[in-house]
Amino acid sequence: MSTGAYAAAYERSLTDPDGFWGEAANAIEWVTAPPRVLDADNPPFYRWFTGGTLNTCFNAVDRHVRDGRGDQPALYYDSPVTGTKAFYTYAELLDEVSRLAGALAGLGVEKGDRVIVYMPMVPEAVFAMLACARLGAIHSVVFGGFAPAELAARIEDAKPTVILSASCGIEPSRVVAYKPFLDGALERSSHKPESVVVLQRPQLEAEVGVRDTDWEEMTWSELLADAEPADCVEVAATDPLYILYTSGTTGRPKGIVRDNGGHAVALRWSMENVYDIHPGDVWFTASDVGWVVGHSYIVYAPLLTGATTVLYEGKPVGTPDAGAFWRVIEDYGAAAMFTAPTAYRAIKKEDAGGELLRTHDLASLKNVFLAGERLDPDTYEWASERLGVPVVDNWWQTETGWPIAANLRGLEPMPIKAGSPSVPVPGYDVQVLDETGQQVAAGVEGAIAIKLPLPPGTLPTLWQDDERYVASYLSVYPGYYLTGDGGLIDADGYLYVM
Repeated sequence: MSTGAYAAAYERSLTDPDGFWGEAANAIEWVTAPPRVLDADNPPFYRWFTGGTLNTCFNAVDRHVRDGRGDQPALYYDSPVTGTKAFYTYAELLDEVSRLAGALAGLGVEKGDRVIVYMPMVPEAVFAMLACARLGAIHSVVFGGFAPAELAARIEDAKPTVILSASCGIEPSRVVAYKPFLDGALERSSHKPESVVVLQRPQLEAEVGVRDTDWEEMTWSELLADAEPADCVEVAATDPLYILYTSGTTGRPKGIVRDNGGHAVALRWSMENVYDIHPGDVWFTASDVGWVVGHSYIVYAPLLTGATTVLYEGKPVGTPDAGAFWRVIEDYGAAAMFTAPTAYRAIKKEDAGGELLRTHDLASLKNVFLAGERLDPDTYEWASERLGVPVVDNWWQTETGWPIAANLRGLEPMPIKAGSPSVPVPGYDVQVLDETGQQVAAGVEGAIAIKLPLPPGTLPTLWQDDERYVASYLSVYPGYYLTGDGGLIDADGYLYVM
């Protein structure tokens, strides 16, 4: 029976955003409680929690240690490509992150400075993101192994003080050297960082500090040698936490800005209401920290919640086989997993009958979430049948940082319709418009747009480019954010993205 919890929450989020998000903000610990929730003084540049101050790293790490979760695993690292497993409790995570933050501060990194993180799926990448957040510095994670041209464009735009990299990434069939890519990018970029730090991986060590450069080069272990732990720096809710560039091979990439306050509130709310994940639960997201799913749902959302996150350096197939995901779920007792439909299609292709699935105990698994592209009905039906748990599509973008449409398993589970990510998430006033900007009738296709203001956690603008933000997203239908996707809303209020 529907309790109407979703309808009530959705309605309130649109008619009383101050009340709705003000209440959600209570799940975050503030240094200064925000005197305002929605700041609509300068449309279309809406801001959330203006006047509030906090630290995202404190909310993701320190407060759990203080509140008695210090011995709980915060992060499981599982790397079939290197044959390595490790875990870090919240107390150990705090130690790693605070020492790295102290080391970065020693290199001159201060609040508002940018740090580029060009790393594979290793725990140090997570430490790096949180250490930046701890200092109030702005991280920009670049997908490990991106070519020099893409990396150079991001260095040029973000102008980092420090670049954190690794000697290599590991693919099932090869080792990818990162340092030559980084050197090539630095040669192309007119901006030079003050320091470059390289994590040496035993599979392929890089030459570090052998050339005469304009910047200081050192290894990760040299950086941390005498590091003193750093405390959390208080930042404004509206200060940037990170920049994440959308892949643009032509022209300047778009730097999506994520603020500290709205991001923490939205992700914390989404974890329990959308994904039904609570403090102490184990959560497995198979993505990469270089993408938005990795930022939101490998690193920040689970840690803000006090859950345990799995960092998996492997593939859905080939490391060693199509049963890899099922092994991870069984080994760590994951309550839910999140990945892209592509991954499940690859598994289905290799093991259509689900033989490998039957060799694992998935009793802990409650839900599977898929996003990143359309979940086709074939893959949905195959996965639902084999796994025997709800397989839930959710739809969102790098720009939004968390789901626009989903089946809210924690708030009110709804019937699943194959081919639909279900309903708009509270905070998102999703409408389907015709060429003139008028709403179309149920079942009629049009342009999917979101009426402003966008909810907390979504992009407030592009990095140092308000004009491009307006031109790219807000100019076609004044008062609306254009998603760039077409689709329809059916008579039951379910969204279909075409």
